[in-house]
Parts: sequence; structure tokens; C-alpha cells
Amino acid sequence: MEVFGVPSSYSQEESYEQSVAESSTRSLNAKHANMIRNFVGMGFSRETVIRAINENGRGDDEEEIMDTLLTLTAEKPSTEENDEILSILVDMGYAFEDASTAIDKYGPKAEISDLADFISASQLEKEIDSLQDLTKIKHVASVDTQTEVSKASTFIKLCYNCCSSIQTRFGVPNEVSQVISRELPSEVADKPYFYFENVALAPKGVWNNISRFLFEIEPEFVDSKYFCAAMRKRGYIHNLPIHNRSPVLPIPPLTIREAFPSTEKWWPSWDKRTKLNCLLTGTAPGTVTDRLRKTLEKFDDEPPQNVQENVLQEIKKWNLVWVGKNKLAPLEPDEYEMLLGFPKDHTRGGGITRTDRYKSLGNAFQVDTVSYHLSVLKDRFPNGINVLSLFSGIGGAEVALDRLGIMLKNVVSVEIAEVNRNIIHCWWEQTNQKGNLIEVEDVQKVSSNQLRQWITKFGGFDLIIGGSPCNNFSGSNRVSRHGLEGKQSSLFFEYYRILEAVIEMQKNDPQGNNKVQ
Repeated sequence: MEVFGVPSSYSQEESYEQSVAESSTRSLNAKHANMIRNFVGMGFSRETVIRAINENGRGDDEEEIMDTLLTLTAEKPSTEENDEILSILVDMGYAFEDASTAIDKYGPKAEISDLADFISASQLEKEIDSLQDLTKIKHVASVDTQTEVSKASTFIKLCYNCCSSIQTRFGVPNEVSQVISRELPSEVADKPYFYFENVALAPKGVWNNISRFLFEIEPEFVDSKYFCAAMRKRGYIHNLPIHNRSPVLPIPPLTIREAFPSTEKWWPSWDKRTKLNCLLTGTAPGTVTDRLRKTLEKFDDEPPQNVQENVLQEIKKWNLVWVGKNKLAPLEPDEYEMLLGFPKDHTRGGGITRTDRYKSLGNAFQVDTVSYHLSVLKDRFPNGINVLSLFSGIGGAEVALDRLGIMLKNVVSVEIAEVNRNIIHCWWEQTNQKGNLIEVEDVQKVSSNQLRQWITKFGGFDLIIGGSPCNNFSGSNRVSRHGLEGKQSSLFFEYYRILEAVIEMQKNDPQGNNKVQ
């Protein structure tokens, strides 16, 4: 058997353990089936769960089995877990050796983003050393070559310094960052402005391909932890100006304690989190928080180190917060809204379910981050802006522009999900927007004739904004992470098709001749 191209050899002991696990599975009573499913759902491997049940005399005391599981997990890291994390990193394009080194250093329980940051930092450090060695060969390098090496070294050092929080490129609020100038290709140096967003940690080559289609503009990677109390690493390709950005006011809470002050009373000293992980489209089932409570109630004082580590793993996985003594809870939809910069009750009511709310919010823009990038447009469009919003979701772009005080003159919103279209429509009415909202269901059905009609009617689009589905990019997708070839994520090419068509139609429009600065 080969794992990621590296031969795996099983010892006789490992083979024996595997055969015992298989025979044990067959002999366990049917009453254990649900128990096994529940524990596997909490992140324990099937083999470890079966071993814990066997070590407890095949009884059905779930508390005792949980104690055994926590002990077993602390004793021996899961090879299966190691392999799964390694697979994701290799799929993202990192060398097997680099990925293995990162896992050895931080362990398989580390966040994928942290492992990726460590690998990137190591690679950049090697680049710096390589460039420094090159500059020492003065008798070979010309003055021009040494100048280019110096520039490249400076750029790489900047990347290296930012690497632990994803390269921010053009700066974030309240952080000292060297502003890098850039020169845009001539075909996109004029309006319309465009802005494309997707997950930063995509499979190998995805961002290079996206950049190739979007006029060879390099992505700007930003972690929303600089804008709110939750991490959300995203890549953005755009032709917006990069100077004189400003955050939208008021500044939101930037730490968990600031966002949820009532949790401080119950927050244990061994939970060192100050930021939440990326907000996902699902939430922890009650069985998870119930089991964690029962585990923690076994200890009068602080739980032992191995228990802390396993509990923290579940807490980080599900973004749980402390709401009582030994009592954890998932975030509520209205708390998602606050963290993502949407108005309270933005997704509430109108027939939308809690499940739909989590799904819609988990796929949304982080409004404060997007507002920061779009803030440069405020002085450029004092009389309002015409927007083509593709893959609108719950209207993150529209909300961002509105929070900046930019009047929405005409918005064509293209969104496939009816629940999301209803959310945008309700927000438009409740905020008394004075402009025109045109709602379109399917991005694949937006034709050149429609675009031409809208351009003629509005006098052209000022901004084309959107982020195509990330289903086939995300590291949480272990089944169909196929990059741009995936069924959902290939819709990026619809964004490109429409953007290219609008640019072509408007290139001779005298209203679009203001240069991007």
C-alpha cells in the first residue's frame, strides 16, 4: 500500500491490531452501533472507539468509554489523522517532506492554516538565504542583477514577516505594513473596477490559474482576524486603488472576550483563544457539548493536560464558547451576523431555517474586510454607484457599500439560492434603498444581450464584484476538492466570462475613462 506516493510498511504488531479491530467490530452488540457513530462523529477514529469499548468490558457506560478514549488519544497520536492532514497539505501543493516536517513540529491537531503558514515561512526563509548567497558572488552578478536581487529579497522578507497571518500585501488597519505599489495591465487600468474573492488555502495551482484569467493580477491574501474576532483567510484579486484605505466605523470587537463579554466569567485559564476559527456552514450537535460537559464535570479542579488538549481540539473544531461552568455552546446565527459585520437579524425570519442561516452566513463575505478594500471608492462615487453583484449570497457586497455610505444607484444581484435572494430583497426594503434592485437567479443564464441592455440603461457598471462557490477549494471538503475543475467552483469561469464581456462593451464608453490610481 502507498500513501501519497510513499510506501507504507506495517509491522506484524500493527497488522495484528488491525485484524483484532476488524474481528471485534463483528462481535460487538448492535447496541454499540450508535455509540460508535457518535464517538466517530466527535473525531475519534473507529479503531480507537472499538478498543475503548473492549477495554471497558464491552459495557455501555459512555462516560467510562469517553475517559478511555481521551486516555488512548493522549497516549498515541492517530496515524490515520496524521495521514489525513498530510493528504490535505500535499493536495494544496506542498512537498511531502515539508508537510511532514510541519506536522512533526505542531502535531496533527494543529490548524491546517497554521501548518500551511509554517511551511510558507520556511520556504520564504530558504529563498532569502538563496538570494543572500547570490549577492555574495559579486564577480558574477552585474549591478542590475544585484539590484533586482535586493528588490526580490526585500519583497520576500516582507512576505516572511506577514506569513504567520497570511501575506497581507497592501496592509490592514492598525498594523505597520510596507505599502507595495503595483502596475495594472492597461486593459484593466480603467473602470469598471472588479473584485473577486475566494478561500486562500485552495489546492495547488488554483490561485495561479485564477490570476492568469484575471489579467495576471496577483491575489491579495488577508485574514479577517484583523477586522473582527474570527479568523477567515481569503484571497482577493481586484483592480481597486490600494492607497488611502480606511476601516468602516464603528470598529467591531476584535477579540472573543470583547465580542462576548459574558463568557469571561466562565472562561478557563487553559483556554488561551483570543480569536475564533473560520465560521463554517454548520454547527456542533448537542451530543458534542453534552459529552464535553460530562467529561469536564469529572474533575473538581483543572482537568489534566491530556483532557485539556482533547477538549480544546473539539472546542476549536466547532468554535464553541463558554456559557457556564463546564458548559460550552456553539455560536448562534445572530452571533455569526455580528462577527461577519451584518446587521442584527439580517438572516432572521421570512421562512428561513436555522440550518439555512448557518449555511448562508458561513458562505458570506466578512463585511468589515470587504468594506476596507472598497473604502477607496467612497470619494470616487459621491453620487452613487452601479454594481453587478455575482454570486451575491446574502448581500455582503451591498451591505459593505451601504455601510461606507456609498449610494446604491443600480444593483444587478445574481444569486441562485432563493433564501438568499429573499434576504437581500428584505434588506433592500428595510434599509430604504432609493436605487434599483434587479434580481437574477442563475449566473449561467446571464447573456450578452442582458449585459448590453443593463449597460445601456445604467450608463455602465462601476463595479463587478463576487466570489464563486468555494466548495471544491475548501480544506474542509475531503470528498470533492477538485479545484477549478469541480462542479461548483468551476463557476469561476462564469465570473470571468461576464467580467470580460462587460469590459469589452464598456471599453469605448466615455464614462469609463477615469484611470485607476
